Amino acid sequence: MSKGLFITFEGPDGSGKTTQIQELKKYLEKSGFNAIITREPGGTPIGEKIRQIILDKNNQEMDYVTEALLYAASRAQHVSQVIKPALEQGRMVICDRFMDSSIVYQGYGRKLGDSVRIMNEIAVRDCLPDVTFLLKLNPGIGKARIEEGEQDRLELEKMEYHNEVYRGYIELSKQYPERIICIDAGRSIEEIRIEICKHMDSLLVSNSKR
Repeated sequence: MSKGLFITFEGPDGSGKTTQIQELKKYLEKSGFNAIITREPGGTPIGEKIRQIILDKNNQEMDYVTEALLYAASRAQHVSQVIKPALEQGRMVICDRFMDSSIVYQGYGRKLGDSVRIMNEIAVRDCLPDVTFLLKLNPGIGKARIEEGEQDRLELEKMEYHNEVYRGYIELSKQYPERIICIDAGRSIEEIRIEICKHMDSLLVSNSKR
């Protein structure tokens, strides 16, 4: 394989992304692939510093446009320093959140609309996921899974905000049905893992025929 695959995971907070990302990495490595896990915001030293600013509970005065631009800035560095080089080396890149998160959290949740997509298209420079696993879970259930003391600035937002974010995810899944695979995250870890691995098997077969 000359080029790796870019795999992203999306979903409400508390939907189990971290667990399934770790499971998929183990599955890919058992199948003989070189896989890396990364996350957003973050993934690079610069991105991790930006992450601290974005998620800091003390930064309640942050303007919504400032927030969106910080996410895009972290993403631009991430693509340039980590994601593109890894894909060019033929590695599997599994990313916890990517551009879709900005579109739903800032575009839908913050009501910034299409401006979020535009700024992120500049940031990613045509580096888009080959497949996105959207873990669908009622945002109220996901939020309840996270202890209040452990919630970051965005997780502490009111349920109206999180419901709007979830609506954004559903809209995106309808716009990009070939890329975004919806997974019922209300089931057991093993049931979810098996479904994700089946989808990956199909994708790997298709990619090997390129």
